[in-house]
Amino acid sequence: MKTLNRWLLPKGVEEILPKQAWLIKQYERSLLDLYHAWGYELVIPPLIEYQESLLAGLGQDVDLLSFKLTDQLSGRTLAVRSDMTPQAARIDAHSWAQKGVTRLCYSGTVLHTRPKNALASRTPIEIGAELYGDDSINSDLEVIQLMLASLRLTEKSTIHLDIGHVGIYRALVGELDLPENTESELFGAFDRKSEPEIDQILAPWQTTPVAQMLKSLVGLNGGEAVLDQATNQLAHAPSQVLEALTTIKQTVEQLKANQPDLPIMIDLAELRGYQYHTGMVFSAYIEGIGHAVANGGRYDGIGALFGRDRPATGFTINVNSLVDSIVSREEQASILAPGFLELDGDLQAVIARLRADGQRVIYQLGEELPAHCTKKLSKQEGQWIVTDL
Repeated sequence: MKTLNRWLLPKGVEEILPKQAWLIKQYERSLLDLYHAWGYELVIPPLIEYQESLLAGLGQDVDLLSFKLTDQLSGRTLAVRSDMTPQAARIDAHSWAQKGVTRLCYSGTVLHTRPKNALASRTPIEIGAELYGDDSINSDLEVIQLMLASLRLTEKSTIHLDIGHVGIYRALVGELDLPENTESELFGAFDRKSEPEIDQILAPWQTTPVAQMLKSLVGLNGGEAVLDQATNQLAHAPSQVLEALTTIKQTVEQLKANQPDLPIMIDLAELRGYQYHTGMVFSAYIEGIGHAVANGGRYDGIGALFGRDRPATGFTINVNSLVDSIVSREEQASILAPGFLELDGDLQAVIARLRADGQRVIYQLGEELPAHCTKKLSKQEGQWIVTDL
């Protein structure tokens, strides 16, 4: 009979041990303090919801990422959250429908049916912020700046920012009026950045200026000079395309004015989140990590599914990817205290005072000394004082 290793976890599912767990929680505390300082309100969305609420309007990608199960109370299908952004949109639209601009933040674990990349966890910890009720470039700039400020708290590596705009692709494809199956094939080819496939799919429309502009998007990626190339190559594009280019240019100019050393890449064929993003999209990378550690973008109108159509933009950080980049606080030495049978009122007061001052005090249990204990509480001349071990 085969021996069952009961300590094995499902592929892509991980447990986080003490050192990394403390790093993550310290970073989470710092982020929530940062978001509070910027005026964002904390919400805690539920782990599961009805499938039709949680996945409404998010497209097939999110649907395939989400685990489903049957509710034993109602018989309806539930889904485990794979992304907290739509939950925040529902809270803004229905549960906490405030007037004017609303800023929300959240933190928690999500569950994926499969990892997003070869090294990704299926139970990532996500921390994010969302801004509702304003459709101006100011709100896009705010969330990008807040995302960058969040990553700077790691205090380690250079941050690289990628910017795109799904509205450019959307407007050009709309001009061609493609059959639904052809549009789906074209999207897949763009997602893979496969120029031969794109050429083949667009062959029946190859003489049209719009098809040529669509094909040019794959090559429009690189530094800020790409924006000048795009302005020339897309000069005769629909007005929505020109407006999108203007938005990207203004965003880059403002970011560079405040952070001249920030590396910015432009990718006009970036279609991540195409099913529900409506405008500018952005990703952040850190040196040494081969995938984005934070993603965001504009997703206007998603609240309409919950009864309130609102402009929306925001970002999410994958905390698991950042563990090796987070600067740890210095490991604090622990103070050893006698076991409970030796406690008296004076000792209890001393321990309480030390802990209130941020010191770590551990009671002696058994013969083994607790890890990191370099000092102890000793009674000398009737007073409890901290001495070296």
